[in-house]
Amino acid sequence: MTAADLASGKGHTDENFPVASHLLSPAHRAPIMAFYRVARLADDIADHATATPEQKLARLAEIEASLTGKSEASAEAVALRKVLAERGLGWEHMLDLLEAFRRDVTKLRYQTWDELMDYCRYSAMPVGRFVLDVHGEAKSTWPASDALCAALQVINHLQDCAKDYHEIDRVYLPQETLDACGASVEMLADGAGDPAMTAAIRVLADNTAELLKTSRPFAGQIRDLRLALEVGAIQRLAESLNQRLRERDPLSQDTHHSRLEAVAVGLLGVGRTIQERLGARQSRAGGP
Repeated sequence: MTAADLASGKGHTDENFPVASHLLSPAHRAPIMAFYRVARLADDIADHATATPEQKLARLAEIEASLTGKSEASAEAVALRKVLAERGLGWEHMLDLLEAFRRDVTKLRYQTWDELMDYCRYSAMPVGRFVLDVHGEAKSTWPASDALCAALQVINHLQDCAKDYHEIDRVYLPQETLDACGASVEMLADGAGDPAMTAAIRVLADNTAELLKTSRPFAGQIRDLRLALEVGAIQRLAESLNQRLRERDPLSQDTHHSRLEAVAVGLLGVGRTIQERLGARQSRAGGP
């Protein structure tokens, strides 16, 4: 079974949040898309419903070997390796991401919020860090980026909690939160959330809201205007989706945006970022 056999066919336009949208400079979109294609393939491998853990780990190992120059087995990883070399960028962020996909193969449950955040350190935060590196942004932006990326990851987990349980028996909802609310993993099999499960999801959405408070200044920390606008759009989209998770039951109600809603909310985020950057510039101009 090859990596291509495990591909889902999903592309960057199928994701919940923008991936290298046209807000970004064309010069920066190419390396981000090369990174995305490897991440998409690795994600498909880890989430495949019928491949064995051994098959999945073998394919992920091929990707890592191709990334680091020890193999040519993965065309996607070889292409990324070349892009990284051309840009003078390292492969450490993708190596971190591959660690998350290996965990997806071997770890099906999480006990605590801190344990989930450690997973996000590998599954989500490297993506934001890579995008910042591509744009030459300062590492001082990493904490806010990490918070936003972790929030996006948890939002995806909460939206897809029933699907993940049904299809691959994977549960990201921390057991300590389920226990505190009187919920159980088995409640994810119900067509509608038990009040205890709904309460647990709302606790996790509240935790995610705190992450989004930490990431709120992120767009203002970015030098590149186009990247700042994209981050502003993503921040606003995340806030909107997380609010839905605090108000709705993702087991029986839609918590996703329609395409039109996503565009409208994203534009609100772009407008907010422009307004805040103009306000900051006027404040500096009026200073002593």
